[in-house]
Amino acid sequence: MANQIIAGLGFHHVGLKAADFDRSRAFYTALGMKEVLAWGEGEKSIALFEIGGGGKIEIFANGGEEFSENGKWIHFAMQVDDVDAAYRTALAAGALPMTAPKTVELSSRPYLATIRVAFVYGPDGEQIELFRELEDKRG
Repeated sequence: MANQIIAGLGFHHVGLKAADFDRSRAFYTALGMKEVLAWGEGEKSIALFEIGGGGKIEIFANGGEEFSENGKWIHFAMQVDDVDAAYRTALAAGALPMTAPKTVELSSRPYLATIRVAFVYGPDGEQIELFRELEDKRG
């Protein structure tokens, strides 16, 4: 069976259940994301934020403290121009530190890449990666 191509396929958003909807909204706004759509009220509130590069994060109210039985994510990554500045901004907005900014040379395929990366915990303990590819050593 030949691979089928899905017309218009591309990344749209990641969904997050927020224990404190207003705190999560304020946090992602402080990181520079723009709320582009919101609907529902109270415990049924939902907001969609533009991350950049066409990606979005969707925040759901009434997330509680438990993880969904439908699966868990490890982290979501945001490409940034300056990892160190983004890390400081996230901490100032209330994120907790996970991994301070560092440069990593990857033994990657099909080319060797050098990245600058940091991780923080968002308001609901979600892991957020701040990422920039510094060098691309294609052969």
